[in-house]
Amino acid sequence: MRRTFAGTVALFVSIVGITLFNAPARAQGFDSRIQEGLKLAPVELTKHGVNPALVGLGSYIVNAQGACNECHTNPPFAAGGDPFAGQPEQINAAGYLGGGTAFGPFTSRNLTPRASDGRPAGLSLAEFTETLRDGTDFKNRHPQISPLLQVMPWPVFGKMSDREIEAIYEYLKAIPCVGSAARCGS
Repeated sequence: MRRTFAGTVALFVSIVGITLFNAPARAQGFDSRIQEGLKLAPVELTKHGVNPALVGLGSYIVNAQGACNECHTNPPFAAGGDPFAGQPEQINAAGYLGGGTAFGPFTSRNLTPRASDGRPAGLSLAEFTETLRDGTDFKNRHPQISPLLQVMPWPVFGKMSDREIEAIYEYLKAIPCVGSAARCGS
C-alpha cells in the first residue's frame, strides 16, 4: 500500500514538475511572437484603442507568416529594397497594405482601416472572420465569376484560430490608413 502511494506521489510530482518546467517556455514563445511582431511592423502603429498583445501577434502573423504585403501592397517593396533582386528588404511603407495589385481581372483590396470608422477593409470583425474562413466577398465585385474571393488564399487562412484572426484584425486597426479618407478600406 505504501509503495503504491509513494509511486502515485512520485508520478504527481513528476507531472507537476514537467508542467512547471515547460510553462515558461510556452509563455516565452508566445511573448516572443508578440514582441517580434511589434518590431516587424514596417509602419508606425497607433496605440489608442487597441490591444497591444493582439497587435503584436497580428503583426507577427501578417509580416512573418502570412506574406500579406506581397499581394496587398503595390509595389510591395520600396525602390532599392526588393529582396528578390538581391537588395536589402525595404517594405513600401507609403502603400503598406493599401491594395492595388492586379491578378488578371482581380485587384487586391485595401486592408487599411477606413478613416471614417477605423474598420480594416471596411469590415467588422465578424465580416473579416467570414472573409478569411469562407471567402465571402462582401463587395461582390465579380458576381459574374463567383461570390467568393478568387485570389485570396482564404482556404488556408481560414484554418487559423479565432484568436489569430482577431489578432490580425486588431493589427490592421493599428496601421495607418492608405488612400484618401473617402476611399480608404475600399
